[in-house]
Amino acid sequence: VHARHRAYRFRCYPTPGQAANLARTFGCVRLVYNKALDARTKAWYRRKARVTYADTSALLTKWKRRNDLAFLGEVSSVPLQQALRHLQKGFANFFEQRTGYPCFKRKRHLVGSAEYTRSAFKYTGGELTLAKHDAPLRIKWSRPLPHGAAPSTVTVSRDAAGRWFVSLLIAEDLPTLPENDTAVGVDAGITSLLTLSTGEHLTNPRHEARDRARIKRRQRELSRKQQGSNNRRKAQVRLARAHARVSDRRHDHLHKLTTRLVRENQTIAIEDLSVRGMLSNHTLARAIADASWAAFRRMIEYKAGWYGRGLVVVDRFLPSSKTCSACGTMKPAMPLAQRVFECAACGHREDRDVNAAKNILAAGLAVAACGAGVRPQRKPPGGQSATKQETQPATAGTPSL
Repeated sequence: VHARHRAYRFRCYPTPGQAANLARTFGCVRLVYNKALDARTKAWYRRKARVTYADTSALLTKWKRRNDLAFLGEVSSVPLQQALRHLQKGFANFFEQRTGYPCFKRKRHLVGSAEYTRSAFKYTGGELTLAKHDAPLRIKWSRPLPHGAAPSTVTVSRDAAGRWFVSLLIAEDLPTLPENDTAVGVDAGITSLLTLSTGEHLTNPRHEARDRARIKRRQRELSRKQQGSNNRRKAQVRLARAHARVSDRRHDHLHKLTTRLVRENQTIAIEDLSVRGMLSNHTLARAIADASWAAFRRMIEYKAGWYGRGLVVVDRFLPSSKTCSACGTMKPAMPLAQRVFECAACGHREDRDVNAAKNILAAGLAVAACGAGVRPQRKPPGGQSATKQETQPATAGTPSL
């Protein structure tokens, strides 16, 4: 058993008064974030001076005293301070070369979020009341919270489809799953979303392809509306709802798959795919985006950490599809159209994805056994682009097993 922070996200339905207050809060959060970013940027380029979080907090106090910014005092001060903390974290990540330079937040219709800490909300008896609200927020409790849960932060957001959400961050003790001897290799694909080294093919639901006609129709309806009109805003919401339907179904499916893999296997081996590089292939870009391999990896990473499972990410330049899983002989080429792997050396014949999954598992177990780092190299030698070896054959940086 180990303590972890988990976020529980629910739909909420604020009253008109609460919705108006939250909308004002979203706008003030965006304004404070942008003004602080502008102040820090100008201070550096004009005077080579670094502005800290404490400096921006003092600036916020001055902004509230200005007549033209007096509305900042009409909303809770906690979300505004949290916006400054988020900006500070963004600069810290930038200076440590983990992300790019912080960007300004643009104004978007309906979209926004605000974070409240413990001093700005009250949670008692299953009811959540935010600062500046005179009544609890109506929440659809779709699943129970842990017994005795005490949220440390609450984030209220609204998406482009106009749906309201509330996310509660809770520290809880997660029991480690019982250990077993099962290990599995996972090969991501398009025809089959995932292929396991056990020979199982997990079907790709193709959520975007199934709703493509609906999305196209609503996109055409949006293009006919006049810029800035109310009808255009309504059409934007209808289009956003169509996209949200696809996104929700996709994430629900991926959550079920990743939870099953983590529960059933002690060790899971996956490939380090460069999804961004693969999206440059315009023939397969839409199918790759619909498969959402990056979301799959993100989910399985944090779930494996929660429940004490081993996750090994093998090098993206491992020639998994061109190597025989029986004898280790590597073929010079393996076109995508060739769906069955045939080894000329030993005569082994197998589905290409199952063969690749077995090679991924073997590489993962080898890495786990020798104790090497599971983080594969990000910059291959020779300046090669980091793409999946099936799309572009890899001749350098191939590990020896």
